Amino acid sequence: MISTAATLLHCGRHRLDLSYPRVMGILNVTPDSFSDGGRYVMRDEALRHAEAMLAEGAAIIDVGGESTRPGATPPPTQQELDRVIPVVEYLVRELDALVSVDTSSPEVMREAAECGAGMINDVRGLRRPGAIEAVARYGLPVCLMHMLGEPEDMQQSPHYDEPVERAVLSFFKARVADCEAGGIRREQLLLDPGFGFAKTTQHNLRLLSRLAVLSELGLPLMVGMSRKSMIGNVLGRAVEERLHGGLALTSLAVERGARLLRVHDVAPNIDAINMTWNVLQEGTEL
Repeated sequence: MISTAATLLHCGRHRLDLSYPRVMGILNVTPDSFSDGGRYVMRDEALRHAEAMLAEGAAIIDVGGESTRPGATPPPTQQELDRVIPVVEYLVRELDALVSVDTSSPEVMREAAECGAGMINDVRGLRRPGAIEAVARYGLPVCLMHMLGEPEDMQQSPHYDEPVERAVLSFFKARVADCEAGGIRREQLLLDPGFGFAKTTQHNLRLLSRLAVLSELGLPLMVGMSRKSMIGNVLGRAVEERLHGGLALTSLAVERGARLLRVHDVAPNIDAINMTWNVLQEGTEL
């Protein structure tokens, strides 16, 4: 299913064309992320990695200073600022990169926007006090993710009273309404179903199989499944061995309407996207 969601996002001085699927490269500047914790804590390493992802074709770099792996606790705001803001400043100033900031902190959102970030990516869906106001003030696109609870407790027997895709859809309907009421324009919203966040492996698999249900809202879908435990649980693969399973999930997500794929391994995912997209486009012309 090819999405009919809005295809052009206004990201500060950048424009992000989502008329076809694009890749968001993950840049974790934390010591404890689940798959690459500590690798990019040193600023020079982080910047080189961002440059490499852009060279491989990433449309946007997502900088995160808080690990949201299961069981993680949030860092102090100043620590998150110290991790994130210098990297954002460099990427914007030296590389003219389109930068997203993966944060739930209104303070980090405001500082990142002042430094030229073009998007906010919030795993908590702007549910912290002041978050909606911070995004509305700067008019940046924001990705709202579905999650129950907090990272420290989200995987403690997650349960839904209705099919998971209907629960996620209901959550997004409520969050979109709250965001619009708070001054965020609907055309600046993206949705992330939150694979691996308060979901069992079976929840994740069902949600991907029924991802097109979320197109009811007419908003672009961002999907992040790169290296996640759903791949390890199905295939019995360690984190560093999950690329091939992840590429299969990327293709399935594109087929079901995803327009932004958040990944660690940019080049192989772009190949998977391009092959899938060309098949889908050919099918529409028959």
